[in-house]
Amino acid sequence: QVQLVESGGGSVQTGGSLRLSCVASGDTTGCMGWIRQAPGKEREVVASIDRNGNTYVAASVKGRFTVSKDNAANTLYLEMINLQPDDTATYYCAVARPWVCGLIVHIFETWGQGTQVTVSS
Repeated sequence: QVQLVESGGGSVQTGGSLRLSCVASGDTTGCMGWIRQAPGKEREVVASIDRNGNTYVAASVKGRFTVSKDNAANTLYLEMINLQPDDTATYYCAVARPWVCGLIVHIFETWGQGTQVTVSS
């Protein structure tokens, strides 16, 4: 059973930066991603990375967010720069079902508890 624990969220001002981490236990050799949800909005996959290191990044954050994974440490990261108020959300780390990857929310089966990111103007 995969377990995911996120950390690194917080409150920053517009233009600030944060790095989210997700420590995983269990089999996480497949696709992993970061999904966010703001109050009253749909969940959005902001970035994912497959078993070969290929990354998928949502247009809304491209150029500002970078996803990476340290396989030795079984840890997924999300580097976020130039944060904007619209980035305010709870960010979840998740593992996709086998053999798929991308920016579709429904491919992700196992989720962490989430970490809050708040960007003030």
